[in-house]
Amino acid sequence: MNQDYGRFSAVLEENIKLIEDIFKGDSILRKRKISFCSGYKGCLFYFDGMVNVSMINESVVRPLIMSKDSLRDRPVAEWVGYELLFASEIVLTEKVEDTVNSMLYGDTLLLLEGSSTAITINTKGWRTRGISEPENERVIQGSREGFDEAAMFNLSMIRRRLLTPDFCAELTRIGRRTNTIVFICYLKSLVNRNTLRELKKRLSKINIDSVLDSQYITEHIRDSNSSVFKTIGSTERPDVVAARLLEGRIALVVDTTPVVITLPYLFSENFQSDEDYFINYKLASAGRIMRIFCFFLAISVPAMYVALTTFHFEFLPTAFALTVSVSRSGVPFSTLAECVILTVIFEILRETAIRMPQSVGQALSIVGGLVVGQAAVEAKIVSAPMLIVVALSGICGLMVPRLRSAVFFARFGILFAAGFFGIYGYLYSIVLFLICVLRIKSFGIDATQSLNSPSFQSFKDVFIRTSWKRMIKRPPIQENDIIRKK
Repeated sequence: MNQDYGRFSAVLEENIKLIEDIFKGDSILRKRKISFCSGYKGCLFYFDGMVNVSMINESVVRPLIMSKDSLRDRPVAEWVGYELLFASEIVLTEKVEDTVNSMLYGDTLLLLEGSSTAITINTKGWRTRGISEPENERVIQGSREGFDEAAMFNLSMIRRRLLTPDFCAELTRIGRRTNTIVFICYLKSLVNRNTLRELKKRLSKINIDSVLDSQYITEHIRDSNSSVFKTIGSTERPDVVAARLLEGRIALVVDTTPVVITLPYLFSENFQSDEDYFINYKLASAGRIMRIFCFFLAISVPAMYVALTTFHFEFLPTAFALTVSVSRSGVPFSTLAECVILTVIFEILRETAIRMPQSVGQALSIVGGLVVGQAAVEAKIVSAPMLIVVALSGICGLMVPRLRSAVFFARFGILFAAGFFGIYGYLYSIVLFLICVLRIKSFGIDATQSLNSPSFQSFKDVFIRTSWKRMIKRPPIQENDIIRKK
């Protein structure tokens, strides 16, 4: 919670008591009084575990104790800060609030006798998880680097890929109590200024006491909280963020989380793989077409099967119709109820496998899929064709993990429409679903812009990926410098 603590006084003991009162009860606060240059007194404050102790000893304590200089014609804080300390970054301030925020982020505070100006010294030294490949975004070919929970470290990985002064990272704080640091990253010459203004406007309206993950911000700034489709992107890969920035988009790097937000978000990104741009474009295009096909299978196969076997049995080939009739003999549930039960069980098994430890989760998915499924068919609780249909739908849904929420709700919505109204309900629900897709917006930009305003150039990175020689223009989400390749 932000609070105005006022300003420091020129009396060292009063300032020490003020800092101790602010952090009263905090057992990791460390204090060290120090004397230097024949009579000058000071006091250091820092949080154990947040700083590099060796840096404090070598860059602050040692030069102060070893110095033999005397105060010249300048304030004592400027003399100590600019002439005695070896630190790479120092800030002089009289506001207590500024020093408190700096200390909480790993800086060291130096108070001096006879000076109302405090010195904050950059001594950050907290440990990070280190570089590792994101579990949910593994690639066969390409970078193996992934973000961790330190925002400054994440910024350095993005900066290393964008060696240009055009890259900009604006700092803001969100959360009344957590004061979470958030960086707004973009390329100044490419970013859409209207989108940037709208983002800052939405961020300024966030009034919450804590931000512990990027999802807190996502739910506050997305266009529609009721939509089952993603309208804001997220990734743990620095190469993906760099690629998005080069298309004129904006990234939000939130401290304490490895997930970086990217916006605006295009619907075609749901079918893109992170390694599409690291492998041959023909193979990448085949994979993308397969994902789109699997998405429609995931939401359509159960509904189509229920519609045909319930209302339009005459449309099925005779041999297949006889097989379905024989397999359903003795099953106590209707086709719709059977499909709903199996789909729910499949979702339960998948969710349980995700939440369990990895070794147990793999065994659970195998046992649930083979043993339980086979036992249910033999016990005549479900039919074998229905088990195949639900399994096919579930496996196809795994091909598009970014559309997990949309697949889950669309599958049940289309299924019930087909179960009650047959093939007509299926067709009407598919049309309604496509209308909802075409109406998706992300920060005022049509997420399906390439479909609403089709052109040959706009399709070069949607359903397929053409070669880099042919992708001349950037996606039409910004107005500046749309030519990627000259």
